[in-house]
Amino acid sequence: MTQVIKIGTRESELATWQAKKVQSLLAAQGVQSELIFIKSEGDINLTVPLYEMGVQGIFTRALDIALLNRKIDLAVHSYKDVPTQMAKGLTKAAILKRDSYKDIFVYRAETDMQLLGYKQDEWMTDGFDPHSAFTIATSSIRRKAQWLYRYPEHTIENLRGNVNSRLRKLAESKWQGAIFAAAGLERIGVRPATSIDLDWMLPAPAQGTIAVAGREGDEALLQVCAALNDVHTDMCTQAERDFLRTLQGGCSTPISALAQVKDNSLHFEGSIISPDGKKKIAIQKTAALNNAGAVGKEAALEILAKGADQIIELIRNVGK
Repeated sequence: MTQVIKIGTRESELATWQAKKVQSLLAAQGVQSELIFIKSEGDINLTVPLYEMGVQGIFTRALDIALLNRKIDLAVHSYKDVPTQMAKGLTKAAILKRDSYKDIFVYRAETDMQLLGYKQDEWMTDGFDPHSAFTIATSSIRRKAQWLYRYPEHTIENLRGNVNSRLRKLAESKWQGAIFAAAGLERIGVRPATSIDLDWMLPAPAQGTIAVAGREGDEALLQVCAALNDVHTDMCTQAERDFLRTLQGGCSTPISALAQVKDNSLHFEGSIISPDGKKKIAIQKTAALNNAGAVGKEAALEILAKGADQIIELIRNVGK
């Protein structure tokens, strides 16, 4: 391919890192490219919590439009931000090998972590005080719901902005800590020493994964991008996104999912929790890799039958 490929990306340091990652992988195939920076709606409004904005694809729509208008040839996204139904005319070009899927807790140095049930380098399942008076920051309703499920009397504050600005806001606050995606901090080398993996917190579908979107019909470019695709990551994140889509969820719904390949099988976990953390419905499923295509959808249908539809309806009725 002789043309210089235009790669669309948001302007943040993390988004730029992700786009440069794709750029380097293309360069390894002898494909030249340049980065085109585009501002998203999610970057412009940094005050309203994401779950209150109620917009699908808030971080991807501007890039989708640029792609459809041929201002760029490829768009690079954090896959968890991509709506489960892509814009008409666009397609998944590649899913890169997943980095850490975990959420992490970044805490102030003076925070007594034993009160949160973290002792001797591991999270306790019981024997700690879930009612301690902590204030934690996050803009994610999924993280908020899971945190309140474990710590029902904690206060949750909104925290928006790029990774660096959120870390700065935490340092300037009186909060005990804030929740971040491990991959985001690790990719740009800003994960603090005062951070711990939240092993008990189930991630957002496709968290820790970079997606490349292209136009349907651009066969030569799609073929080049296919070489970047990681088969197992693609399979796992598809199951997670099928779970999300079947539950008709988005960034304003506290839905979590994780699929992993182990011993030639796909192991799936999923859950939905009410925004106040009081009600949780979870599921686990395992299927052979050659028969795992419907795992995400089947898991969603099973928890819908267990009452997940009631939580979804409750969320939809909030504010009506």
